[in-house]
Amino acid sequence: MEDARNVIDRYKGWSHEDIVADLDKSRLGLHVAIENLAHDFNIGTIVRNANAWNVAGVHIVGKRKYNRRGAMCTDKYLKMYHWNDLSGFLGFCKEEGLAVFAIDNVEGSAGLASVKFPKKCAFIYGGESDGVSEEGIAAAEKVVAIEQLGSTRSVNVGVASGVTMYEYVKQWRLRA
Repeated sequence: MEDARNVIDRYKGWSHEDIVADLDKSRLGLHVAIENLAHDFNIGTIVRNANAWNVAGVHIVGKRKYNRRGAMCTDKYLKMYHWNDLSGFLGFCKEEGLAVFAIDNVEGSAGLASVKFPKKCAFIYGGESDGVSEEGIAAAEKVVAIEQLGSTRSVNVGVASGVTMYEYVKQWRLRA
C-alpha cells in the first residue's frame, strides 16, 4: 500500500513515531511563537513552515484553536506548546536561554539582512492585522523587519514566517 502522507520520500513507509524520533535528532535551536489573539487564519501556514525547517517548537499564545487545514497535518511532527498569555512563553524562553526576536515592521526595526541570530532563539509573530503585541515588542532583544522593494506596507505574516525562518536556517544550517 502506498504511503499517501505528505512526507519526504525518505520517510515513506516509516511510522509516525519513527519520523518524529528522527526529526528530534536534528531540530534547530529556533522556536517560533504566534500570538493568536484574533483567531488568525495564517497560523496553519506558520506551523507548516516550522515543520519545513524542523524548528524546536511552535508556541501558540492566546486562543488555542486555529485553522489546522493550512498546516496540512504537519503539527503532528512538531513539538506544540500553548500559552494563555505571552508571559508564560517569555518565561519558557528565559528558562531555555532563548533570545527573543519580534518579527514586525514597526518603526525602529532592524532589517533582516543585517541581523545575525544566535543559535538558540525564538521568533514572535503577531496577528495579520495587529502585528506583534506591545508586550512582545518590549520583551524582544530586537525587532526585525523584512526589507521590501515594492509599494505594499507589509507581506502576509505566513510569508514573513517563511522568509525569517529560512534566514535563520541559512545562518545556522546551510553554512558552507
